[in-house]
Amino acid sequence: MSEELCRLWNWRTVDGRLKDMACRTLLLKLDRAGVICLPARKRPSTNGLRNRSITDVPHDTKVVHCSLQEVLPLNVFPVLQTSTELSLFKCLLAKYHYLGFRNTVGENFKYLIKDNQNRPLACLLFGSAAWKCAPRDSFIGWDGHTQSANLGCITNNTRFLILPWVQVPHLASHILALVAKRISTDWKSKYGHQIYLLETFVDRSRYRGTCYQAANWTLVGQTQGRSRNDRNHTIKTAIKDIYLYPLTRKKSTSIVEWLSRMEKIHTWTPAPNRT
Repeated sequence: MSEELCRLWNWRTVDGRLKDMACRTLLLKLDRAGVICLPARKRPSTNGLRNRSITDVPHDTKVVHCSLQEVLPLNVFPVLQTSTELSLFKCLLAKYHYLGFRNTVGENFKYLIKDNQNRPLACLLFGSAAWKCAPRDSFIGWDGHTQSANLGCITNNTRFLILPWVQVPHLASHILALVAKRISTDWKSKYGHQIYLLETFVDRSRYRGTCYQAANWTLVGQTQGRSRNDRNHTIKTAIKDIYLYPLTRKKSTSIVEWLSRMEKIHTWTPAPNRT
């Protein structure tokens, strides 16, 4: 059903694939709200597998306290589903990041950073961009239709963890710079399309965003302190600073204009009516 609706609505990713998971999520929300009535499941849900416990992987927690030069060159390891480092990546985020780790849905990319002695230093997780974010959308300068068609060109840095025993000045900003240089190529290799803009939300009650500032990310505004699922504006969440990093070689006041020059922009067109 979801695949057929995607075809009827011409609801596709940047590289032309059906947005099947997004459509399923929409259908489930409409069903719970009583707007539609979905047929009974033919097979039991496998969602329980997503929340199974994270395997505890042994790892060295010896303090790394030195200058940046002493750990260079860094090794940036893409962590794929077939990677031997996947269990370690999940374990580190689950144990040491304040938001923990939940299995990913949709397009995402994971990186494990190690030093020149093969010691893990950091983990980064990139996932789907926020559906709507007024300061970001104003910065880009796109309308609603163009935004819907091109949101897949943006990825959100949802997790960035420097391991708690690692004390290396300027390490975080250096890692951000290394990842920014390669993530678009890595994304295209995995998903068939490039990334043109990075975003992240920094909890102001916990962090100052210093590493993003040092890596030349742009502060464009703050969130309004509401949950994305809060339709009645009653759920209060932490206000977060919104940082963006365009993956463009030339500075531009409009990401849309830049994408147009690169002939990558996808303008929205409605699917033809079917009788």
